[in-house]
Amino acid sequence: MKKILIIGIGAGNPDYLTVQAINALNRADVFFVMDKGAAKEKLIALRRHIIERFVSRRDYRVVQATSPERRADESDTDYRSAVDEMNRDKQQIFERLIAEELQDGEVGAFLVWGDPSLYDSTIRILESIDGRRNGEFDFEVIPGISSVQALAAQHRIPLNRIGRSIEITNGRGIADGFPPGVDSVVVMLDSKHTYRQLAHEDLDIYWGAYVGTPDEILISGRLRDVMDEIERVRTEARRTHGWIMDTYLLRKRDGA
Repeated sequence: MKKILIIGIGAGNPDYLTVQAINALNRADVFFVMDKGAAKEKLIALRRHIIERFVSRRDYRVVQATSPERRADESDTDYRSAVDEMNRDKQQIFERLIAEELQDGEVGAFLVWGDPSLYDSTIRILESIDGRRNGEFDFEVIPGISSVQALAAQHRIPLNRIGRSIEITNGRGIADGFPPGVDSVVVMLDSKHTYRQLAHEDLDIYWGAYVGTPDEILISGRLRDVMDEIERVRTEARRTHGWIMDTYLLRKRDGA
């Protein structure tokens, strides 16, 4: 039987790799690397650096494939449809890679940015393929340090207050206001500066981009005071690098 490892490689700093992840890297015969275009070539370079730094065996293979892009849509319905379409395309690519590039008895690995359980579809895609292929392969998930954990560490804050709840969502999750029942919200995948819609509320924001990498940017403060700076810095960073990965924590101020 073939074996697939879904390895969380952390939020950008190679030192974020766990001992479990390093051990898993050294079990792999084939590393599958998805190419997301020239603008994100640093992501491929980091994956290759991790392989070269931590893998002691030298008989491994690296197989690179072009990752399908999601078509841009505005409505929630179209967004879900676009994601499903992209994941179907990914499934076809993953299925081909496993069938053609991995021999029986070999171990393949997908290196997932951050943690595979958080806003990533690799687990769902492999579950779907596994169901279609009738047990042709088995897969294992190795957790990683997510951008959420790295963000909190870099800002030197806990994610939650004592005895209080926290929500993790995307930009759409706060478009209609601060979620009820919590006083801390982590927002990922917000390309539209949705935090600006909450400027009327008394909130602190802890924002970070490229967290854990040499390009890391951190800004924190009262939302209404720093949101213009965040938008300016974010826009400039995206123009400079061609892409951006950012995360932020919104928290009600004491007494709010």
